[in-house]
Amino acid sequence: MPVSISTFLHRLSLLLIISILLISCKNNNNEEAFNTYHQRLANVLDIDKAPFPETPLLVLPTKRELTQPLADIRIGLLDAYELRQCGLFQLIAERNSILGKVQDKTRGLRYELLLLDGLQYCLETLPKDSDLLAELAPIYQQKKQQIPLVFWNTLFTGEEWRKQLTLGHQLLESNQTTQFNASLSAFSYINNLLSNSIKRTNNITAPYSNQDKYQDLFQYQQQIYNSRYIGDLFYSMQRTTTLLNTITEQLTQSQDSILCGKNMNQQKAQYLRNVFYKFYVPTIQPYLSTLDSQYRQIQPVLQQILQQLNQPNMHISSPMQTYVALYVDGDMYQQFHEATLAHVKFWQRLFKQCKFKVGQ
Repeated sequence: MPVSISTFLHRLSLLLIISILLISCKNNNNEEAFNTYHQRLANVLDIDKAPFPETPLLVLPTKRELTQPLADIRIGLLDAYELRQCGLFQLIAERNSILGKVQDKTRGLRYELLLLDGLQYCLETLPKDSDLLAELAPIYQQKKQQIPLVFWNTLFTGEEWRKQLTLGHQLLESNQTTQFNASLSAFSYINNLLSNSIKRTNNITAPYSNQDKYQDLFQYQQQIYNSRYIGDLFYSMQRTTTLLNTITEQLTQSQDSILCGKNMNQQKAQYLRNVFYKFYVPTIQPYLSTLDSQYRQIQPVLQQILQQLNQPNMHISSPMQTYVALYVDGDMYQQFHEATLAHVKFWQRLFKQCKFKVGQ
């Protein structure tokens, strides 16, 4: 019996919805590893496993809240025509085209950088008696002052860059090293580009043309397009802090039931040691070390970017300041480090108390 088009589309929609639900319900391997570790410890202690509480997260403020206003600085058409002398006319014409007016934040950043280069070249090469110099000099200074704002808007309101800093909702998997390297290299490039753009100490020796200068911006934009690795890293560290604290607290509360000493039955302590070596050492510990290492690599890059962006003409809202303090300046990392250390210290105390040799 033939199926109508509407019926076929309805069935197709149901299949898509089911597929999406199945994907979203897929268990996270590392979350499962913590669950298994926690459950095995609870089994040995003969207690109910304490439920993992929700992890409170700070949301990256909205684009509207983060957008830095930019004064509209225009160069008149007649003057722009005169800029053919130093190669800027083509760039401005492209920007004023229909396509130029709808470009994304990354392309907008590239335009502003090229415009600054062009203005600097014009100021350095036009005849000293040119009437154009008097108009270009203040425009160049204004554009130079605006460049941190343009970078800020690109990073925090541009789709791909903002996505990187938006917190995830599940623990990073252990096989995502390639994505980390892509994110680190992209933000390292932005950091260096920002530094050079603010200093602008080099002479510009050629006018604007259709060269590929700043084309790497698009390469890195594409590189991070399908990822939000940094946000997932922030989430993973904050979530594992919650998981570790819950497990450590339950172990500490059960300390009195773990008997060790001469002429005592140390079976429970020995079983706990077995769980430690079977689940924590080969799985949990390397994962925590990976998160720690990756954060310590990406944090200084993000800090340097934000330090350079912290200009007098920059307004950073209170929610954004809180986000930066927690995830970039290290408050969250300190909590993660303390949770990891507290968990390790519990096992150190147990091994010392029970005279267990490390590695056995």
